[in-house]
This record gives sequence, C-alpha cells and structure tokens, in this order.
Amino acid sequence: MLSIISSSAMSSSAMSMLTSPGLPQYGATVVVGLIILLSLKEVLSASDKWNKSLNSSFNLAILPLLFAFSAIVVFKVAEIL
Repeated sequence: MLSIISSSAMSSSAMSMLTSPGLPQYGATVVVGLIILLSLKEVLSASDKWNKSLNSSFNLAILPLLFAFSAIVVFKVAEIL
C-alpha cells in the first residue's frame, strides 16, 4: 500500500515538473475562442442585426483573448530562444 502511494506521489511530482505553468497550457483554448469570436464578429457585421452595442460586446470578449494570444506567442518565442 505504501509503495502505491509513494509511486503515485513521485509520478505526480515528476509530471508537474514537466509541465510549464502559465498561459501556454490554455493556449489551444484561447486560440480556438479567439478564432470563433473573430469569425462570428465578421459574419454578424454583414447582418442587419449589427449595431454599436453588439460591436462593443464582441470587442469586450475579443480583447482579453487577444492579449492572452500575444502573451502566448511571446512566451513561445522566448522559450525557443
């Protein structure tokens, strides 16, 4: 029983040492969300339902994802260098 617990603890600590903390672990989610919101904004802007309020709502959702995407790109480039 003790060996199972210790091996489990060792594998979880080894796994946490291999993963880098921060934004890159959510990178795919950020990129997919950003692409979806930008696509919706582009499609809806051609609609007759488009107004200033809808535009600002989309900008409110897109802006933080754009900053997160930029941070991910900077992090990945710094990781390579």
